Amino acid sequence: MENNSAKFKNIAIAVFMVFLMSVITYSFFWGPAKKFGDSLFPTRTFLVSAEGKVMVSPDIAKISFSVISEGINPKTIAEENNKKMNSAIDFIKSQGIDEKDIKTTQYNLSPRYEYDEKTKKTFISGYTLTQNVLVKIRDLSKVAEVLGGLPELGINQIGQVSFEIDEPEKYLAEARDKAFDKANIKAKEMSGKNNVQLGRVINFLEWGSTPRPYYENLRALGMGGEAAAPQALPQIQPGTEEVIVQVNITYEIK
Repeated sequence: MENNSAKFKNIAIAVFMVFLMSVITYSFFWGPAKKFGDSLFPTRTFLVSAEGKVMVSPDIAKISFSVISEGINPKTIAEENNKKMNSAIDFIKSQGIDEKDIKTTQYNLSPRYEYDEKTKKTFISGYTLTQNVLVKIRDLSKVAEVLGGLPELGINQIGQVSFEIDEPEKYLAEARDKAFDKANIKAKEMSGKNNVQLGRVINFLEWGSTPRPYYENLRALGMGGEAAAPQALPQIQPGTEEVIVQVNITYEIK
């Protein structure tokens, strides 16, 4: 009876030890122990840097222009100003520019003050009305024609022309893909040259340049008077710009 009890006890211990080893093995390779081990930063790593570059040509232009009128009667100068601006907007629309790309950014009527030495008082000697419009041109071939046609319609101030990328994130994504592809190739070459096995990605970092507007300065036309039509259309060069993304990737050495 005692022999049977000891035999049963030994079997129970053996079964328990097998179960315990199974639990430890599972935990180590698939369970909590593996997850904990994976969370530890490996001691053997190496860093790879790479750069992705894309050449971009601007696809939109923005033009800001104004009508500035001066006079004694605010109603009169408002009518004159509005007539000139409406003609300019009609001309822009005739160039195929959508109404949603034409935006009034300023309408300001301000009094002009002067000081009377005799009465020692300040009085209003007239008014200045400024209307400003911002236009987005998606067809860059229209830029010179628009600029050339505005002055003869009474536009007496034209600001800078800016050339921009309508969807810069698309080009950043392209440069990013190139940077990570280069980094991956570089990491494989480095691990092969040093006879080590490339492991998982431990960490990565990215920084880059967002396309910035390019400005072309234009002659500001005289304020308050009719501007003469230009002899020839201006030469407008949108140019190109580099979009660069740089990445650092930390790999594990197995």
